[in-house]
Amino acid sequence: MANHLMSTYKPLPVNFKRGEGIYVWDDNDQQYIDALCGISVTSLGHHHADVTRAITHQASRILHTSNLYHIENQEKLADSLCELSGMEQAFFSNSGAEANEAAIKLARLYGHQHNIDKPEIVVMQGSFHGRTMATLSATGNRKVQAGFEPLVAGFVRAPFNDIEALKSIAANNPNVVAILVEPVQGEGGINIPDPGYLRTIRELCDEQNWLMMLDEIQTGMARSGKMFAFQHESIQPDVLTLAKALGNGIPIGACLAAGKARNIFKPGNHGSTFGGNPFACHVAQTVVEVMQRHKLAENARLRGQQLTDYLKANLEDDSPVVDIRNLGLLVGITLNKPCAELVGIALDNGLLINVTADHVIRLLPPLIIDEQQTQEIADRLLRSISQFSQSK
Repeated sequence: MANHLMSTYKPLPVNFKRGEGIYVWDDNDQQYIDALCGISVTSLGHHHADVTRAITHQASRILHTSNLYHIENQEKLADSLCELSGMEQAFFSNSGAEANEAAIKLARLYGHQHNIDKPEIVVMQGSFHGRTMATLSATGNRKVQAGFEPLVAGFVRAPFNDIEALKSIAANNPNVVAILVEPVQGEGGINIPDPGYLRTIRELCDEQNWLMMLDEIQTGMARSGKMFAFQHESIQPDVLTLAKALGNGIPIGACLAAGKARNIFKPGNHGSTFGGNPFACHVAQTVVEVMQRHKLAENARLRGQQLTDYLKANLEDDSPVVDIRNLGLLVGITLNKPCAELVGIALDNGLLINVTADHVIRLLPPLIIDEQQTQEIADRLLRSISQFSQSK
């Protein structure tokens, strides 16, 4: 049906009217399991009682004042995130792309403060950092960039999970001031690096006096089995970006700074009209508290292991699946051929998933799932994969 929306998406033929926990219902009252969470956003599920109360509470008081004034909810959320992450300062925005924009600007300022006229940031092939011009330019995906040239300069590309390539850049490029990397590449296909990769990057950044900047917009907020994925390596980044699950559907992003990145921004260097308003920060604070209270990082670890173990044990002998990997409830299932049509097959089976990097099924189910629901997701996915395989 024709409408006035720009054709930036190709939506599936379904319209969801309500949700409860891990389930959503369409306008025909058909039930589905949401194993995608709006791409890792609604990690507490739909219509979570505490989140609904927080929304109602703050909406009945004040939504927005701007950052020209003191915002108590913003300071409280900054305190909570810094206490959990070991970071020292926070800037709040409206999205992950904006959080990464802030990180890029921090790195540029840091470079100029160290007398580097044209500071450069190392980014990874296969990465995804957003769709604004700077974050699109940082992204390691040519399809995302095509047609938007000229791109923003100042990025040096390296293969993901390749320390030797980073050492070569360090030896040959005196303009580098930072590394920006995802602990796990989400859009790139749930690419999980070797153990010690982040730790070695931390050591390299210390040697070179670079900023270590981690994009945890998808991996953060308990999804990896830790509150933040970098905590698996027991390191501390200089810059950490968050969004997605932080608001459980209410738009909010955060750029956290520590160590060498602390106090780089001064008044007037950066800002946001909506970022960090009382409403978004109150909801996000509630999300953080629920994640801690219910130990959802540990549940992500347990359910992620259960899900991958069950899938591996129940694949058919002629299955097109060639690899299953996870870090917590970041789950990637690689097939031996492109499988975009699996999204529609799964939808017919009442399961919401997506396919990234052409041949990787990405599962990002709610962190609140229990054992029975985890098995239900696996069963519906196995049925969908079998139907896909038989259709070829």
